[in-house]
Amino acid sequence: MTILTWLTGPNGQLISSACVIIILILMLFMSTRLYTSYRNKRIYRYLTLTIPLFMVQNTILAMLAYPGQKLPPWLHIVSMILQIVSFIIINFVYMKLYTHRGAQIKVMPFVLLIVLTFVIAAVQSMFMDPSEDALLPGGQYRLLGLDFYSLIVTFMILLGTKGAEMNGKFSASLITYFILDLSRIADGYVFHGSVDWLVLLSYFLPIVYFMQLFLLLFEWVIERLMMTYQSSITDGLTGLYNRRHFTSKAEQILRRQKGLAVIFCDIDNFKKLNDTQGHHKADGVLKQVAEIMKEESAGIGAAGRYGGEELLACISTDRVKPDRVAESIRSRVEKETIVTVSVGVSTSKDGKDVVQLIKLADEAMYHSKTTGKNKVTLFNAMPSSKKKALSTS
Repeated sequence: MTILTWLTGPNGQLISSACVIIILILMLFMSTRLYTSYRNKRIYRYLTLTIPLFMVQNTILAMLAYPGQKLPPWLHIVSMILQIVSFIIINFVYMKLYTHRGAQIKVMPFVLLIVLTFVIAAVQSMFMDPSEDALLPGGQYRLLGLDFYSLIVTFMILLGTKGAEMNGKFSASLITYFILDLSRIADGYVFHGSVDWLVLLSYFLPIVYFMQLFLLLFEWVIERLMMTYQSSITDGLTGLYNRRHFTSKAEQILRRQKGLAVIFCDIDNFKKLNDTQGHHKADGVLKQVAEIMKEESAGIGAAGRYGGEELLACISTDRVKPDRVAESIRSRVEKETIVTVSVGVSTSKDGKDVVQLIKLADEAMYHSKTTGKNKVTLFNAMPSSKKKALSTS
């Protein structure tokens, strides 16, 4: 017996089902975690309940591949029902997961497809030929209605992905499943198991399909984890680091580099802007200034939001002069926005730790604010009397 003959026999189906079940177990673990961790319980519940249906169906397929067991014919219909219904539900779930909130994925078409599955299965059972002459290669019965209905369902869902603007990887998985259905029908009704590569396709394309689903779900989990992580370290409005994470980034630079500078910016007359032009306009300006801070500190440090209209940048002083970076920020804000900023700068020569440097930069900014606004003040250039009072406080 050659390897090809061995793979195209019952053992091929057994290997296929075993591989699919292993993939499904991994998917079930992820879906269970999603169900317990996120608010959208209904969708994750559908996913968690559908995966075991696929597992049961693949177990039945492995059993049916060995004709000597003389299993009841109705088990073949149950297998097809599980396959089609599970396929419909899991595609509904993926379409809900991967479409934006504004997209309308209606439940009723999927419900009708499921109901029609049972109707066709009932009619199929009435006209089913229980004799061995009706067996397809691989030990399954010819279920003409359900076989072709499965192909139609796949094609309809594939067409539906265009209107829903789905992920291209999801459409690729549907194409894989469509080819799988075609290969099963061609093998069972045209070639009758005589073409080895068609038999292999019908056995091993399910592995490819479920691997695609697994990767899509894994990608979804990673995206959710990244979003959760980002929301824990960044400010929701500006996208800059929040105060806690900014301090952590500044401490990293202070430990790794020879010098650190903290640039403290406060938007001039921001309250007046809020009162006269509204929160929406003020928020837009705040985002503009934050973007300038982010761009100017990119590659040499990090930017954060201290609170309100107060923004921070920490930069390594190994390659750049902090006063030039601060002046660039001030100048760009004046030219590119409708506001100005008062800026204060401190360096690691002025203080011993990040918290103190932020405090000194804040005081330098306050000096800019009280002596004309729209200017940069270096802490070490402030009057000696003020520096001494701050350094000892």
